[in-house]
Amino acid sequence: MAPEREYIEFLQAVLPFRKVRGQVIKRLKRRLKALHLQDLAGYAAYLDTHPAEWGVLDAMCRISVSRFYRDKGVFATLRETVLPELAEQVRASEVPVLRCWSAGCASEEEAYTLHLLWHLCLAEPFPDIQLEITATDVDPHLLERARQGRYPWGSLKDLPPRWLEVGFDRCGADYVVREAFRERLWFAAQDIRYDLPPGPFHLVMCRNLVFTYFAEPVQRVILTRIATRLEPGWRGHGAAGAMTVQRARSACA
Repeated sequence: MAPEREYIEFLQAVLPFRKVRGQVIKRLKRRLKALHLQDLAGYAAYLDTHPAEWGVLDAMCRISVSRFYRDKGVFATLRETVLPELAEQVRASEVPVLRCWSAGCASEEEAYTLHLLWHLCLAEPFPDIQLEITATDVDPHLLERARQGRYPWGSLKDLPPRWLEVGFDRCGADYVVREAFRERLWFAAQDIRYDLPPGPFHLVMCRNLVFTYFAEPVQRVILTRIATRLEPGWRGHGAAGAMTVQRARSACA
């Protein structure tokens, strides 16, 4: 079998990815074995003669790595800067609803973390503001897990102890998100490369999908489309938004 570098180069050539995880390579190796193919050249030929295999390959490249409170620096920046600034601007608008979109949410750890952060840290200083979250992912199985809101300890180990105590009920070896932290949170099965929720949104979170795994040309196309989902009149804050993103990245470095 080919060295891992060859698998990475193959996947980057045929699909719009710049980062390939080891679990994807393992899936592809298993697929070649299942198809009784000796090498990547044989698989490339198989793709040419079996168009449906492109869907199988695309599904093999989905990354389900996620956990609550992932990248603490990002959520610290959201808590201390981004969400308070957005809430103040929403407060001055006609509709006091702060709308967020979690793109590529996997099994929803990111969106639930955002929900917990708002209600446990910011709802008190902003009692007149409601938070709404739309969460999208291409994998319907992960979305079903998200709807159940049931997670093993390994997914929650980074959460602050108080958040775990207040936000979850114990169910055997797992933890279940309490109903209070499921309100005004919606799920949709979508592939961000082709479909986007209607919006508009004040905050879009897609760092762990578009800007981690997709190649730069695809990033630019999707970013342009995401901009169309921003709340009208808020796009002029691009410089401040860029600074916020940079602060979050620096905090996670």
